[in-house]
Amino acid sequence: MVEAVSDDAYLLHPVGRVASSLTDAASAPKQGDEGAPTAWLVFDPQVERAVRDLRVGTEMLVLTWLDRARRDVLAVHPRGDENRPETGVFSTRSPHRPNPIGLHRVRVLAVDGLRVEVADLEALDGTPILDVKPVLGVADER
Repeated sequence: MVEAVSDDAYLLHPVGRVASSLTDAASAPKQGDEGAPTAWLVFDPQVERAVRDLRVGTEMLVLTWLDRARRDVLAVHPRGDENRPETGVFSTRSPHRPNPIGLHRVRVLAVDGLRVEVADLEALDGTPILDVKPVLGVADER
C-alpha cells in the first residue's frame, strides 16, 4: 500500500504490526536465526484477503519499517564491532539507514485468522509490517 506524493517521496501504509516479546533493540538478536523468539504478524482487517492463503511451514520474507532506527546513518562498524572497519550501510544489514526497511526470512508456525505465528523474526514488538512475500523456490515451482 504505497501512495506517491511527489516524484521523490512516497507514503507507506503498514498492513499490520509485529507482536513479539522483544521490546529492546539492545537485547534483541542481530538476525532472526540467532535466537529470536517466536512472534506474531498481526494483520489489519483491510488486508484479510491477502492473508487467507498463508500456510504453516511456508517460508516468507517479511518487510518491516524499522521505526526506531536512525535515518541519518550512512556508515557503521558491522554488528557494532569497533574492531571491524567502517562500512557503508548498503553493504550491511544495519537497521540504521536512510530508508530503514527490514528484511526478515521467517517460517510460518501457525495461522489464526489475521494472526500469523512465525519463527526467526528479530523485529521488536509493534514494528510496522509493510509487506509479506513468499520465498521463491526453483523456477518450475513459481
